[in-house]
Amino acid sequence: MAYKYYKDLQAWQASMDLATIIYKNIKSLPKEELYSLSDQIRRAAVSVPSNIAEGQQRNSQKEFLHFLYVAKGSLAELETQVLLCERLQFFTHEQTELILNQCGTVGKLLNGLITSIQNRLSEAVKHAADNN
Repeated sequence: MAYKYYKDLQAWQASMDLATIIYKNIKSLPKEELYSLSDQIRRAAVSVPSNIAEGQQRNSQKEFLHFLYVAKGSLAELETQVLLCERLQFFTHEQTELILNQCGTVGKLLNGLITSIQNRLSEAVKHAADNN
């Protein structure tokens, strides 16, 4: 099934929720982290829905797939940074769990979308081979 607009994608919607959670929780970081760790966290959080949107608006499923993998990489980066914040006691365990649970939701949705696109690409290749 093709999506006409990235806003229809559950993965995009959940990643927007994740970015919102990040922005609400990032305020607990110390001021000296304003231009380092907090900036990196914000960039990673924004990168996930941004890559989903950009990839969906590209001209091919292969390009979309590439951008979904970039989004997965940004998600892993974000999870790592959140865990570091907990180790440094910038985030409470509760904050970390809230964020990581949303990361898990986004990850599952991304994996499902990736699998769906890979299956469509495989079917297209098989169909093309059958017609030759």
